[in-house]
Amino acid sequence: MHGSPPSQRILLHGSGVWARYNSAMRAIEAVVFDIGGVVQESPLHAIARYERDHGLPPGAINRAVVAAGEAGAWARLERGELTVESFLAPFAADCRAWGVEVDGGRLMASIADASRPRPRMLAAVRTIRERGLRVGALTNNWVTEGRRPTDGLRTHFDVFVESAVVGLRKPDPRIYALVCRELRVPPSSAAFLDDIGMNLKPARALGMATIKVDDPEGALRELSALLGFDL
Repeated sequence: MHGSPPSQRILLHGSGVWARYNSAMRAIEAVVFDIGGVVQESPLHAIARYERDHGLPPGAINRAVVAAGEAGAWARLERGELTVESFLAPFAADCRAWGVEVDGGRLMASIADASRPRPRMLAAVRTIRERGLRVGALTNNWVTEGRRPTDGLRTHFDVFVESAVVGLRKPDPRIYALVCRELRVPPSSAAFLDDIGMNLKPARALGMATIKVDDPEGALRELSALLGFDL
């Protein structure tokens, strides 16, 4: 972890694979949670189901999204430059360019249907706030008409940073600095949980403690150890 002396480093990588810290570790004043895949069920599971149901190779949609890059429809959607409605045609074109035929409307509906909160994570958020720490949400999301999957979650958090609102998306380092400013803590006093490894790297580079969420219970055990109290 950049910017911390060796005796204070905290490197946590999901599922309890390994963790390194000591009893003299720095104090964590704020915890930042990703939403989809951490506080809610993972949209990646919905995408995988869509691929299976439509005979697509595993990971085909993600490969098309990654290939399209920051100028692609998915990145523009998450920065708020497109609504879901205006995203569908360019997204289909991005996928088609890589030989993948996708009905974007059905895919987004599947993601929305799967966006169920994890009660265990919300209970952990409540406990953290009750212990006097600040809690933030940092999510890559999108603008749509009607009710959004994150509606109803905001009251659980002190700060709620959405990519489509601020015009930045993970893994842009600026969005991590932004959530720390909103929480009024330096990155070195914050922890961040996400289910995607590449979204953790910039946070770690800023000095945040990071936990990769593969198994929610395992991630909460690691967070408990980091904070010094049970969740």
